[in-house]
Amino acid sequence: MYSRIERYVLARTLTGVGMALAVISSMILLIQFVGLSRKIGVRADVSPADLFGLTLLSSPSIILILLPFVFLFGGISAYVGLNRRSELIAMRAAGVSAWRFIMPSAAAAFVVGILTVLVINPVSAQLSARFEADQAKIMSNYLGDIPKDVWLRQGDEHTQMVIHAKSRDMVEGDVRLRGVSLFVYQKNQFGQPEFKRRLEAAEAVLRPGFWQLKDVREASAGESSVQSDSLSIRSTLDSEAAVERFSSAPPDAVAFWRLPATIKQTEDSGFSAAGYRLRFQQLLATPVMFAAMAILAAAFSLRLVRLGGLAGLAGAGFALGFVVFFFNQFSGALGRADIIPLFAAAWAPAAVALLSGLTLLCYTEDG
Repeated sequence: MYSRIERYVLARTLTGVGMALAVISSMILLIQFVGLSRKIGVRADVSPADLFGLTLLSSPSIILILLPFVFLFGGISAYVGLNRRSELIAMRAAGVSAWRFIMPSAAAAFVVGILTVLVINPVSAQLSARFEADQAKIMSNYLGDIPKDVWLRQGDEHTQMVIHAKSRDMVEGDVRLRGVSLFVYQKNQFGQPEFKRRLEAAEAVLRPGFWQLKDVREASAGESSVQSDSLSIRSTLDSEAAVERFSSAPPDAVAFWRLPATIKQTEDSGFSAAGYRLRFQQLLATPVMFAAMAILAAAFSLRLVRLGGLAGLAGAGFALGFVVFFFNQFSGALGRADIIPLFAAAWAPAAVALLSGLTLLCYTEDG
């Protein structure tokens, strides 16, 4: 159990983090609302309440990206306040090591990181999907019905299938395609796909585990076509995965729990899943990144006030946070381009931030 001093510092740190979260969230909401007003409000007949609802749906995904800054800025604010009131000086004069009241804050950040990955990220992904759907509905009313072809690809270790449709919709949660063409390929002994047959259908409905085709004409390579009223074709997609393919969902919009299945489906379909694999590793590294930011916040705030330079050191901490953010984006770009391994691209920023914070703390606290 933590002592009263450790609980006090932890409470002040969490208060600072909460204030930083409120400030950053308010800024994001304002920017998103203005952006959506310019993008949608001038083109479609929507009320301010509808725009604010869209803002609430789209903002959580952006807030999640900036959460490491919340722990850095909130931690620096809390520790600088304790330092200016000489509370940290009194604690250290009483023989309390800085490690004692920093580690609980880092542990709390780590736990929040786990909850963010397991709970908040899936909720954010669902809200983002709903935002895309609502935005498309509003814009479709403005633009009118514009025909848009649908392309899907699915597969497993033996076959691959390319699906083309002239239109699609959702009926009671089921994906329904119209004017469908299915091109079925069989993998040979060298793993290369070879064309086997083509199916034309008036309609295709995605059921659990299979496509239900209606008014089907089937033609195999070198053979005449065969007509049938209905036909079932095995599918490796479910409704949620199909909708993600329709909207070309980026890796950031896929929930953590769905990433392993999405990676498998993407690779079985013959596509590269590097972006999804990178995102999965980045989410696994999120708790470490949050803890690293909490340690960095303390490392840049423990300088004694009487020695001067505390404001400059805190400013350097803010600047380092932006450096870590851009380093994370840069390493992610290198990973997606297969220049560096995906594991290194995802974990390097968190590891560098953590080691930098521990090194600076060792220098500040232990000399």
